[in-house]
Amino acid sequence: VSPGVQATFSQQPQDLVVVAGQPVTLPCSIPGYHGVVLWIKDGLALGVGRDLSGYPRYTVIGDHSTGEHHLRIQRVELMDDAVFECQAIQAAMRSRPARLTVLVPPEDPVISGGPVVSLRAGDPLNLTCHADNAKPAASIIWIRNGEVLNGAMYSKTLLRDGRRESTVSTLYLSASNIETGQQIICRASNKAVPNGKETSVNIDIQHLPLVNLSVEPQPILEGNLVKFHCSAKANPPVTLYRWAKGGNVIKEFSGDTYEVIVDHSFFTEPVSCEVTNPLGSTNISRNVDVYFGPRMAAEPQSLQVDLGSDAVFNCAWTGNPSLTIVWMKRGSGVVLSNENILTLKAVRQEDAGKYVCRAVVPRVGAGEKEVSLTVNGPPTISSTQTHQALHGEKGEIKCFIRSTPPPDRIAWSWKETVLESGTSGRYTVETVSTEEGVISTLTMSNIVPADFQTIYNCTAWNSFGSDTEIIRLKEQGGSQSSTGSTSTLTLWWPPLIDTLKGYFKMFAIEALLSTVLTQSLMNSYIPF
Repeated sequence: VSPGVQATFSQQPQDLVVVAGQPVTLPCSIPGYHGVVLWIKDGLALGVGRDLSGYPRYTVIGDHSTGEHHLRIQRVELMDDAVFECQAIQAAMRSRPARLTVLVPPEDPVISGGPVVSLRAGDPLNLTCHADNAKPAASIIWIRNGEVLNGAMYSKTLLRDGRRESTVSTLYLSASNIETGQQIICRASNKAVPNGKETSVNIDIQHLPLVNLSVEPQPILEGNLVKFHCSAKANPPVTLYRWAKGGNVIKEFSGDTYEVIVDHSFFTEPVSCEVTNPLGSTNISRNVDVYFGPRMAAEPQSLQVDLGSDAVFNCAWTGNPSLTIVWMKRGSGVVLSNENILTLKAVRQEDAGKYVCRAVVPRVGAGEKEVSLTVNGPPTISSTQTHQALHGEKGEIKCFIRSTPPPDRIAWSWKETVLESGTSGRYTVETVSTEEGVISTLTMSNIVPADFQTIYNCTAWNSFGSDTEIIRLKEQGGSQSSTGSTSTLTLWWPPLIDTLKGYFKMFAIEALLSTVLTQSLMNSYIPF
């Protein structure tokens, strides 16, 4: 500087903001000054003159002869964030201090668990995004389908260098607010990167298999082929199909289709398809609308009841479509009931017999089951009142006894004689049991005329009472007079006998006594 001339700065460094990694030049011009120039950083000299060998990225540039001493910094780093001065030593001059502010963009943001975030259906979504080592701290926003998602939690941490900060943002979304396949973006920005840096994740909602089981065709007549198809949507994908019927695994089929010829059991035993993926299994079942004829569900039982009691039969059928039940007595066209239960009130002996429970499935089939009703009561005797025989020959008379329970005793009586079994003189009694009842036969050898005038009484007893039948023996091919006599007796005598029988029974007098008295009375009126 010439004597008497004061040196001045034509250019001084200014406050600057620069992004890390970019170059920057701090100007310093002192025209006419040829002395030593120092650059000061935060109060410390960087070197003497243009020798900045301790700072490889720093260079003093410009035309020294014209007083240009500009500081050039290559690839600005965070450590360059400082206050710089340019000093002219011999002139005892210093520039104004210039603040160099270095901005550091955040590192690329990272979403925890990305790039695909999987969760189970029904669970909420929590996403965390980190944007680290930024100056100033990064701001984070969440974006879905071009729209910013609000409500995220935000926090930042100052690093040890006291300059940079790391930012964490957590986004919560309820299960109802997310769908599989959606993309969610985390965008981090600060002054160093106004447009921001971003990363994204795809949402993968995992769920148990969603299963639909179809059955074709329906309805179907049993004995025909049916196809079951098990369609499933699953994430993760399906790993196993398992078929079962009525709870029993069908090992022969392992795919999504099951074909089978159906019978009635498919109507009540459902077919199930169990579909499995890594999250678990889903089971769905279907019954088949199988048309089938009546099948016995509860078999009626034959009954033996006491006279005057109620008889209740229960008969249950299954069939599809709905069936009709009819109760009838065998040999009768009268419908007794259309219900499963048939109740016969205060049964009489004539109610005994066969009953049929019949079921009809319209246009499909019919079935029936027969049961017996046995009525416990006094015996009932039936016989032809007059039997024919030849004089001098062997003759026999019979009585047929229906009795439940079976008769305890059967006796033939005539005149003063009573014979239950075996032989007495010319008389023999034989008893034979059949499915329908008991046949008792009184056989007489060497028929004499008196045999044709004798009244024979067949009496049977059981625990419920007794019954008596009076029978006569008629001479085969006899004279007109005897025939007339017999006819006359047949006209007036049976009513009298019936009256006597009723009288004796009314007063509970043994049938045998009735027979003896009746025989004595008849003998006093009938001429020989």
